[in-house]
Amino acid sequence: MMGTTAVLSRDEIYEKLKGYLEDLFEVPPDRVSLDARLFDDLDLDSIDAVDLVVKLQELTGRKFKPEEFKSVRTVGDVLDQVQALLVE
Repeated sequence: MMGTTAVLSRDEIYEKLKGYLEDLFEVPPDRVSLDARLFDDLDLDSIDAVDLVVKLQELTGRKFKPEEFKSVRTVGDVLDQVQALLVE
């Protein structure tokens, strides 16, 4: 079962993620969807991806292993990874 740590809902994570994409990388909010590809659709590069991981680590208080993010391609993939980490 889950511990006493408050777990963010998928919607809360999604809202935070959209905010980060808008604030850090100037991605227009209307371009962010679960199917949006980070590199192809949102024009992020590998350095942006690292910055995003750092922000998500601050949000969750958890460390991400680089290999966990190697398969991440879309905004939905990011959500899946963050949620998986939060329920570990």
